[in-house]
Amino acid sequence: MEYWVIICKLILFAFLAAHYIQHPVFNIPFVMLSFLLYLCLNLLIYLIKHEYVQKVVFLLSIVQIMVSFNWVEPLFILLLPINLCELIASYIQKKWLLFTLILLPLLWLDSIVRFQYGLAAALSFVIHTLAISAEAKLRFQEAQLDEMRKKVHKLTTSLDNNEEFIRQSEYTFKLEERNRLSQVFHDEIGHSMTSALIQMEAAKRLVETDHQKALALLQNAINISKLGIENIRVTLKNLKPPMEQLGIHRLKLMIEEFSTKHQIKTTFVHKGYIDIIKPIQWKIIQENIIEVFTNALKYSKASMISIEVHVLNSLIKVEVRDNGIGAAKVKKGLGMIGMEERTASIDGKIIVDGTNGFSVTMLLPISEHENMKKNI
Repeated sequence: MEYWVIICKLILFAFLAAHYIQHPVFNIPFVMLSFLLYLCLNLLIYLIKHEYVQKVVFLLSIVQIMVSFNWVEPLFILLLPINLCELIASYIQKKWLLFTLILLPLLWLDSIVRFQYGLAAALSFVIHTLAISAEAKLRFQEAQLDEMRKKVHKLTTSLDNNEEFIRQSEYTFKLEERNRLSQVFHDEIGHSMTSALIQMEAAKRLVETDHQKALALLQNAINISKLGIENIRVTLKNLKPPMEQLGIHRLKLMIEEFSTKHQIKTTFVHKGYIDIIKPIQWKIIQENIIEVFTNALKYSKASMISIEVHVLNSLIKVEVRDNGIGAAKVKKGLGMIGMEERTASIDGKIIVDGTNGFSVTMLLPISEHENMKKNI
């Protein structure tokens, strides 16, 4: 607000200076002294931070204006309205009353300066009102900015805590899995290998004295070793998840990470026999969904995105839809062209619609061989 008020004072000050340049007066030293005293007092107002002292300086400035008006030059009264506004605005909230008070000197002013004082009072009131309004708006925006900073800090802290929790959970899961694998190999495989080793040691000792017994022990050790190897193969096979499960879980993880990071609500639904989706199809589905997410952040202003993977009889339908502003005419950029090229590489097709939000539909064919496997 101070800048607006200073501008108003400078305008009035410049008007007085121009008047005295055009109409020289005999008491120039007193006029200059009054100008300098007014400048000093009004600069002091904005340098002092103590409210009580500021009020005292305001009163001194008003007294100096009145003295200059009576003893030096009547036009000094034009500087009075802006100082009155600053002094009494904090005590009077109603604008019409404030305007009435700064117009009161019109009752005892001479007709020579009455019109000019009215204009100065109107200018001072308008600038002071605009300054107060601008200051209130600025304070409101600063309060909003502080609130947003607090929310961002809170979200950042929450995100850091979530990431730390995820890291700890992953580490704990790995430790538990390593412990489980160690126990499995010890119980199911270690015992078999130990038994086979004992029988081979016994066969080694009997090979010269009882050849037939040694061969029987050796054959038994071979059978135990084969069984142990088969147990290892079955155990590892059971541990390794199928590619189809990796695809759906990777997609879910990517969607959850996007929703958490960007504070956009996401829903994910899958229907049908998703095990039929091949790894290369999962790869292209995920890359295309990432591209759609990126475009939604840039252009759509969406608050929710839904993803649906539906396996039909002869094709896989993947639809990504948001509730954003959409587009009457969709312009294909590099991202959209890249999606089409990726999808076309596996004989698929992309359908884009911007009439109701923005949606991208991928249609991927299912081969007859895969379809037969699905029906078995």
